[in-house]
Amino acid sequence: MGKGNLVIGQSGGPTPVINASLIGAVKEAEKHDCFGEVYGMRWGIQGFMQEELVDLSREREETLDLVARAPSSCLGSCRHKVGDEDLPRILEVLKKYDIHYFLMIGGDDTQNTTYRVAGFCEHEGYECLGIGIPKTVDNDLYGTDHTPGYGSAARYVALSMLQGGRLARDMQKVDPVSVYQAVGRDAGWLAASAALARAREQDPPHLIYVPEKPFERERFIKDAELCIKRFGFVSVVVGEGITYKDSKPVSGTIVRDKFGNPEFGAMGGTSAAVIVKDMVCKALGVRGEFQVVESLQMCAADRVSETDFEEAYRAGEEAVRLAAGGKTGLMVAFERAPGVEYKCNITAVPLQKVNESKKTMPDEFINQAGNFPTKAFLDYVRPLAGPVPAYGDLEFIKVKPGIRHS
Repeated sequence: MGKGNLVIGQSGGPTPVINASLIGAVKEAEKHDCFGEVYGMRWGIQGFMQEELVDLSREREETLDLVARAPSSCLGSCRHKVGDEDLPRILEVLKKYDIHYFLMIGGDDTQNTTYRVAGFCEHEGYECLGIGIPKTVDNDLYGTDHTPGYGSAARYVALSMLQGGRLARDMQKVDPVSVYQAVGRDAGWLAASAALARAREQDPPHLIYVPEKPFERERFIKDAELCIKRFGFVSVVVGEGITYKDSKPVSGTIVRDKFGNPEFGAMGGTSAAVIVKDMVCKALGVRGEFQVVESLQMCAADRVSETDFEEAYRAGEEAVRLAAGGKTGLMVAFERAPGVEYKCNITAVPLQKVNESKKTMPDEFINQAGNFPTKAFLDYVRPLAGPVPAYGDLEFIKVKPGIRHS
């Protein structure tokens, strides 16, 4: 394949390291003669169809270095569902700007876009190689051990629970119930990462509920009551997508987005955290509070896992190397090497396979009661999220009347 321009876009929700993948790709492209200019899509595929392109080849080196560490999606994003009617327009823009390499950073819907664009170009006889770069804090992309963005978001959740859990502990006489909600429509990878904050049995969180296991109201209330009796309070974490046995969302949402995914929170009903908090407080006759952070865990640059940053950068580099080698229809993936010491190899999987399923937590990562992750999960997530700090506690040495200490 001859020399041609390369375009790269970002789509869907951001991650704390999505720009690392972008800059990794841009800098790697400079090393290969097969690429002409490197263009960036403003506002994802939606902006691309409107010819909103920027020349990333002309950005200063120092700017690229700063952007690599910047939060959110620097090119701008969208959630446009590509239909059959969009494909001819996409091809028209590709031809107009002599683009023969098409890269997208995103989750499963974005990977599907890359797959369809590459397939349509092939069908129409236009040479354009499509490579996907994985991204999602949900960690539910099929075909890879984990996705760039998950480790940093997991760290955000763990630190939030570490700090918010101490608040819940120290305010237990006011609010004995505290419920924290993490994002994750179909998978509980992010909610489960809150367990990294727990060093001792009495430490928060005490209960974690994920979408992989049905939420049982009566059992939950009994578990929460037991925690209050043992520890004086109960700290609960829920994934936004938890459901009852009949598959009905605990949040009560009935709204779906353009891709058919349920909308949680303000657009689609009350948050699961609110429902769960009200449920247990009413049953036990106590006060409680909840935290729903929504998008903050997707863009917290101050809580980035260094392992996550490095792997996100490498994912961008590898995508460009695949394209330079004439590969198409692939997504960069990570394959964890066996052994106690963490090591991950970069590989690639067919884009078609990525859309075959969602990667949910396996049974061995969730305890039998369905209310907390296992040690096997903690061993999985710990190297991705990085170490969490250890805070000190007072010894609470009781004062006895009439006794003085020097």
